[in-house]
Amino acid sequence: MGSRIRRALSRATLAAVGAAVGAAVGGLISRQAASSGGALGALAGATLADFRSDSEGVFGALRPGEDDEADAAA
Repeated sequence: MGSRIRRALSRATLAAVGAAVGAAVGGLISRQAASSGGALGALAGATLADFRSDSEGVFGALRPGEDDEADAAA
């Protein structure tokens, strides 16, 4: 249970940092760009946190798994 809470807090932290950076960069252009930049930054931060928390990593889906080897042998 504790690891789930830590993982959720890590995701929220990276999403918040992404939103802050996106809003700061967008704020250099206009208010509307700051809002859009904040939303896109939060999405990017949450996506990054999801990749970091995955035990297989970014390219885990490309690696052959145990199920693939069992199907090939059958």
